[in-house]
Amino acid sequence: MAVMIALTMLTCVMQVAWALRFDREAVVQYAQRKYAASNVVRVQQWFALLDRAAALPDSGAQLRVINDFWNTRVREGTDKSIWRNKDYWATPLQSLVKGQADCEDFVIGKYFSLVYLGVPSDKLRLIYVRARLDGQSIAHMVLGYYETPSSDPLILDNLNPEIRPATRRPDLSPVFSFNADTVYAAGRESRGVERLTRWQAVLKRMQEEGFQP
Repeated sequence: MAVMIALTMLTCVMQVAWALRFDREAVVQYAQRKYAASNVVRVQQWFALLDRAAALPDSGAQLRVINDFWNTRVREGTDKSIWRNKDYWATPLQSLVKGQADCEDFVIGKYFSLVYLGVPSDKLRLIYVRARLDGQSIAHMVLGYYETPSSDPLILDNLNPEIRPATRRPDLSPVFSFNADTVYAAGRESRGVERLTRWQAVLKRMQEEGFQP
């Protein structure tokens, strides 16, 4: 997995209305045309999960079921082994049909699941971190949920399946983070129109798949 991306990769794009909408039948038909039918089962399971999660009483319960789904239905892999690419950000559909994901892909799947359920994107951040694992420091990505802008975020992670506040994850050292509107680096917000190029590529592929992010 290669996640050593410099902030110089940020680029300006048009403002987007952040939500996730899609025609389920159209998405399934696209997936069946492009991939083996047996691999589309996980996509349909995702849709069913979203229906169940929408009925849950609060965002905390939604965080748990979304985190558990992605951590258990998709296996961890590397971009090199999955995509034959040094650093590739997959869409949720791609991760599900492959049944494999690296850390960014887990986070992207969880992020869009929660946005679909109505969690405001300004409460979510995709966070680049340095993670201590087996005595080594590795580049990694997690999803943070902020109840308020100043809250200690809850961390959704594929390495540690337990959702914990960031203060209870001393193994993680944040580098920078972003969401639909803003990039955060060194405790400061950058202009809201700035985006990561790989993030934009994910959004474009999702639109080709039938999603409206």
